[in-house]
Amino acid sequence: MATTDLAGPKQPLTLPDRSLVAATVETKLPFQGRFKSLTPLAGDASNRRYFRIELTGPDVRPVILMQLAEAEAFKQSEEAVSGTACQVTELPFLNILSHLSKAGVSVPILYHYAQAAGLLYLEDFGDITLSEACREASAEELEARYTQAVDALVVMQVKATSPADPNCLAFHRRFDVPLLMWEFEHFLEYGIDVRQGAPMTDEDRRETRSAFEKIAESLAGEPHVFVHRDYHSRNLMVDGARLGVIDFQDALLGSATYDLASLLRDAYIELDEVLVDRLINRYLDQMAAHRQVWTNREAFRRLFDLTSIQRNLKAAGRFVYIDRVKGNPKFLADIPRTLGYVRRNLQKYSELEPLRKVLSRYVPELQ
Repeated sequence: MATTDLAGPKQPLTLPDRSLVAATVETKLPFQGRFKSLTPLAGDASNRRYFRIELTGPDVRPVILMQLAEAEAFKQSEEAVSGTACQVTELPFLNILSHLSKAGVSVPILYHYAQAAGLLYLEDFGDITLSEACREASAEELEARYTQAVDALVVMQVKATSPADPNCLAFHRRFDVPLLMWEFEHFLEYGIDVRQGAPMTDEDRRETRSAFEKIAESLAGEPHVFVHRDYHSRNLMVDGARLGVIDFQDALLGSATYDLASLLRDAYIELDEVLVDRLINRYLDQMAAHRQVWTNREAFRRLFDLTSIQRNLKAAGRFVYIDRVKGNPKFLADIPRTLGYVRRNLQKYSELEPLRKVLSRYVPELQ
């Protein structure tokens, strides 16, 4: 299993050379225009930076410029990965982009890749994320948008999973027990030890790890599908009637419930439980239409809840890591909501109550 270096923040990125960008957009793109402006965009928790390039001309359109932390530093994901050995010969973003595009998933068009400069010129899906589009939406509008997101997920899982593509990195990485346990350990380190300023007792840690291992084994034992790994409201762009999918470079194989849990147990939007039930049933109905039938929907819901526990705990720990290591505290406000999901799911199953009691000694939100 290979993991990224989590020792500290990367060096700050230097701003792109405007003259280089101007020369590129005026000579290398599939449409002609004159460079007008380069505007920084709000970033995420990654080491990449984004800009919007505005052009002038009769047939031009806005372009997104993605700047990599280091021009050639693409051989490791920012997330931990696990799987068979695979020689990385191209940027994971481009590798996964190509696969998803062939599968008919709505991903941005690559206009040009300036490899030496670490700059990617991409189709612009606009500024409106699913999160932002739902902020003041009516109940009907919100359900319609999430139904579209669920349907897009079904398309991705069905068409990007089969046939398997040995040239796609995602098929060489998987959510196996070691990776799922690495993410649980990430929560123990940052969500408890660092956040509370003191470690768990040895006995509590042993009991917690044992429970985590049982969850990891349940998730890893399910049939694997193509998993985006970060399929949530801030990585889905509302572009008119189209829903664009971004930030997919960490894709791998895993449980069918992982991306669904990412979407419906989102750290940034809390959905009504009745709506969550309807959307899960919508997902299962759509999968059945593609001849992928879950005959025991109760078992699927339990797997969804276990996935949510694992995903949300990892996210809570990650938010602390982003604050303490990367110096970005903006995700700390999302921790209570994220851990609220965990508390309710742990309380839902009697066999998980001992785990909740142990964790609640260190995590107030789980009490």
